[in-house]
Amino acid sequence: MKNVIRIVAVCLTAATLLPAYAQFAKPDDAIKYRKASYTVMATHFGRLGAMANGRMPYDAKLASENAELVVALAKLPWTAYGEGTDNGETRAKPEVWKEAARFKDASDKMQAEIGKLNVAAKAGNVEALKAAFGPAAASCKACHDTFRKD
Repeated sequence: MKNVIRIVAVCLTAATLLPAYAQFAKPDDAIKYRKASYTVMATHFGRLGAMANGRMPYDAKLASENAELVVALAKLPWTAYGEGTDNGETRAKPEVWKEAARFKDASDKMQAEIGKLNVAAKAGNVEALKAAFGPAAASCKACHDTFRKD
């Protein structure tokens, strides 16, 4: 399972290194991509939250695997905010493009907190996971509050 996670992580990371124009034939493709990447990331992040909040039994191996995936997935959506992706079926607010530097700072902060969560998950105890989960979730919420409709 670890090898599969590593392969997925490498592939996902490699995908983020490609220019956005090479990834997406049209803006709707980018919107679908970023929505899908957020959905998959939320699934794995949710598993960590369930363990941290006691809604699911703590499993150190599962926590580590999910955290590793979240780190890789957290790198994906950002290339999908290119030109023309402010229209269409999206919950992104206009502030994403109007305040691009602030949006990038928020994404960088989220990725940093997710990195800390990954380190905590690898520590192999639920207390470390709990301590790191809150700040990681708060960084996600801060971005949602500022840059996402609903």
